Amino acid sequence: MKRESHLPELFKHYLNGGWETGATVGLSLNPSDLDEPVGEYARADARQTDAAIDAASAAFPEWSRSSGMRRAEALDAIGGELLARRAELGRLLAREEGKTLPEAIAEVTRAGHFFRFYAGEALRIGGAHRSWARPNVDIDITREPLGVIGVVTPWSFPLAIPASKIAPALAFGNCVVFKPAERVPACAWALADIVSRSGLPAGVFNLVLGSGRQAGARIVANPLVQGVSFAGSAATATAVREAAAARETRVQFDIGGKNPLVVLNDADLDTAVDAAIDGAYFSAGQRATASSRLIVEAGIHDRFVDAMLARLATLDVDHALKKGVDIGPLADEAQLRKSLDTIATGRKEGAQLLHGGVPLERATRGFFMQPALLAGTPEMRIAREEIFGPVAVVIRADDAAHALHLANETPRALCAGICTRSLQRATHFRRYSQSALVTVNLPTTGVDHHVPFDNTDFYTTTKTAYMAS
Repeated sequence: MKRESHLPELFKHYLNGGWETGATVGLSLNPSDLDEPVGEYARADARQTDAAIDAASAAFPEWSRSSGMRRAEALDAIGGELLARRAELGRLLAREEGKTLPEAIAEVTRAGHFFRFYAGEALRIGGAHRSWARPNVDIDITREPLGVIGVVTPWSFPLAIPASKIAPALAFGNCVVFKPAERVPACAWALADIVSRSGLPAGVFNLVLGSGRQAGARIVANPLVQGVSFAGSAATATAVREAAAARETRVQFDIGGKNPLVVLNDADLDTAVDAAIDGAYFSAGQRATASSRLIVEAGIHDRFVDAMLARLATLDVDHALKKGVDIGPLADEAQLRKSLDTIATGRKEGAQLLHGGVPLERATRGFFMQPALLAGTPEMRIAREEIFGPVAVVIRADDAAHALHLANETPRALCAGICTRSLQRATHFRRYSQSALVTVNLPTTGVDHHVPFDNTDFYTTTKTAYMAS
C-alpha cells in the first residue's frame, strides 16, 4: 500500500484527549486509483462510542462555563490551521472523496472560514434584558449551551459539513461526539488532529470512526446526548428521527433533495449553461444542492440543449489530482452503480439519453463516468428522485408560469435557481419559489457561513430569569 509520509499507519479515534484503536479495522479507498488506497482506519463499536459520550458529558460542566474568549481562541486556532494547510489537506480530501483538487482546496478553505466565523460568534452570544409589568422586577434572557451534541455527517463534504456543525456547537459551549461517514475517515482524522492542538480540554471534542449501525445508532440512542445534528440520506434521516423522537431528543437535519434550475427565454445562454454545468456536474453531482432537474422554457429549450451538449463534450473526467480535470470520479462503486441504474430506469420510462451515461476507463482504476444529460418529463422518476451523481434531465416548460409551477412541485428542493435577464421575473421567482434557498443567474449552491441558519436556536436553550431589584 502506497502512503503519503505525513499520514499515520492507522487513522484512530480521538477519545477524551487521546488516540485509540478500535474493535475492528477498515480500509479507505481512493476512488481515482483503487490500487493506491488512502489507509486503514479503526472502527468503533457501541462500547467505545459510549466511552466517547461519557467523556463529553464529563467535560461539559467546565466547558459550558468557559469564557467566550477561551472558546474563540480555540476555534480561531482550528480555522487558522485549516487555512494554512489548505493545499495539503485539499490533496488528502481529493484522494479520499474524489473531488478535483481545486474543489477540494476550496472545501478546506470553507471549513476554515466556518471555524473562524464561529470564533467571533463565541464572543457575540446574544441575550436580552426586559422590564416586567411589576415594579422592581427585572428579566434577563440568556442563551445556554445544550449539552452533548452528536454530529453525524456524510462523505460528500467531509470537512465543510462537519465544520459547519462542530464549530457552532463548540462556540456556544457544547461538547461534541463526531461520527463521520465511513467513506472518509482520513479527512475526519485530519480535522481531529488539528482540533487536538487547539487547546480544548479533554473530552470536549471526540471522534469515533465506524459504521452508522454501530457508532451512529449509539449516538442517537444514548441518553447523555442532548442533540443530534445529522446530514445524510433521507432514508437514514427517517431512522434517526424515529430514534430521537422515542427519547425526545433535539435533532437537526440536513438531507438531500431534488433541485430545479429554471432557464427562461430571455436568459443569457452562456450564463445559463455555466450555471447548469456547475450545478449539475461539478463535484460529480454529489452534493445535496445539485441541480439535476433543468426546467427550460420552450423558446430557448433547443438552443440550451445544443449548448449543453457542446460544453459536455469538452469536460475532462479523470483522476482528481490530475491538473486541468473538470470532474473527478464518483465516490465509490455503489454511487457509480446507482447513477447507471438511474439512467437505465429513465430510459425505460421514455427519457432520451442525449449525452454520456457510461463508465469510463482511465490510466488508473477508478469510478469514472461520463456525465449524462437526458430529456424527460416531470413525472419520471429520474426527474423527481435525488440521483447524487453526474446526471441531469432537461424538462421543457410552456412558459415562465409553467416553469415556476414545475420548480415548485419538485420534491424536497433544497435550492431553486433561475436564469433570466429580467429583474421583474427574477424578483417574482424569488418571491414565489417555495424553496428556502434561491439563486439568480448562479448555480444552485449551499449556504455560506454568515447567512441565516438555525444554529443558535439548535445548539442553545433559552433561559429566562426574574430578579427583584
